[in-house]
Amino acid sequence: MTAFHAAVVHPDRSVTYCGEVSQAHVDEVLAIAAVASTPCSAVQHPRRPGSVFVLREDGDLDWYEPVGAEPFIIRDPDPEPRIADGHPTAADLPVAGEPVHGLTGTRWIPGAIPLGDGVIGGAMDTPGNPPRVVHHTTESPAGGRYLEAVGSYLIRVASEPQLIYCPVTDRVGQFGALDLSARALRNDGARRTNREGRVCIQIEVLGHSSTPWTTGWDPARKPGWQKVLAAVRSWGVPDVFPAGPPAVYPGPGKSRSRSVWQYQGGHFGHVDVPGNDHGDPGAIDTAKVLYHAGPTTPKPTKPKVSVAHLVAAAKKDGPAPDGHTTYPTEVRIVENALVAEGLLQHRYADGSFGSKTVSAYAAWQRSKAGGSYTGDAADGLPGIASLKRLAARHGFIATA
Repeated sequence: MTAFHAAVVHPDRSVTYCGEVSQAHVDEVLAIAAVASTPCSAVQHPRRPGSVFVLREDGDLDWYEPVGAEPFIIRDPDPEPRIADGHPTAADLPVAGEPVHGLTGTRWIPGAIPLGDGVIGGAMDTPGNPPRVVHHTTESPAGGRYLEAVGSYLIRVASEPQLIYCPVTDRVGQFGALDLSARALRNDGARRTNREGRVCIQIEVLGHSSTPWTTGWDPARKPGWQKVLAAVRSWGVPDVFPAGPPAVYPGPGKSRSRSVWQYQGGHFGHVDVPGNDHGDPGAIDTAKVLYHAGPTTPKPTKPKVSVAHLVAAAKKDGPAPDGHTTYPTEVRIVENALVAEGLLQHRYADGSFGSKTVSAYAAWQRSKAGGSYTGDAADGLPGIASLKRLAARHGFIATA
């Protein structure tokens, strides 16, 4: 039976070697990981038969490598850009911190968790073509520290996107600058899909294609995702899915149009990219993915009217010459309410708490809605109880 080297890859990329284990041990590990209720997920190395990784929610990555397998470089260096007509030369390679081809979009998302050494690929092959985003799913659980575990796996198999996102925790991880190429797509023949367009920002989202990660997910409550969208939009990526919404998975998939992919900007699913055969990310809700915060309309504040100010106005305005005002703004609010109640003629709603307003307010106090006051209690001078009743009916706040 095959023997395996067993190791644990930690979130900081350090490795703890655990010795050799048997094929039976690895088979048992895979069987446990296959149980839906188990908080781990097993994946095979895509290019090394027999090499197995187990993703754990604590962020560690269990790694089983067949004894006697050829040693390999964990992450091969990305090849240099081709030197050909229409493609960048070595002189076009960007310097760290400088924008590509004069653009000034966001290269590193503030607050994103750095993963790896920050170097993935290089300059784009077709920077004159429109910018785009490619959406992937990791086919793994979400939550916990799966972001770190999956991030370690993607580095080990040399398949890093620029970004990885957890829809449960709203955490964002970043492997490399957004204006340089990623490594999560297969080439379409001789054409390097990872280097297509002004930018080709690839996002791996923790989740499964068969159960779209946008279900039950509210982008309005996810500032991490909003940062991702802001960064994407800073490079001019249109808020459209030019190949249509990603297809339901599992299913027949979609045609992968080269002309749409190469010459239209916007958002694509992995399922839309020529030269690739994956069906992710599944039928995600594109309206949620392209979330726009709606303009917030501030709630109108209710004006405040003070009983003390009204009483002072009644005592000063009444004896004074016609048109005298003491607290005209607050008095006018009350007068307009009395007009609406049919107790004061509109022409007397002038901000002066004169005899007409006093009489109208006394009528309000005597009314059933105003409190059914009688005698001296209905003297036309506002009290807090009667004013609160008037305020409740006419949209202002009564204060002492």
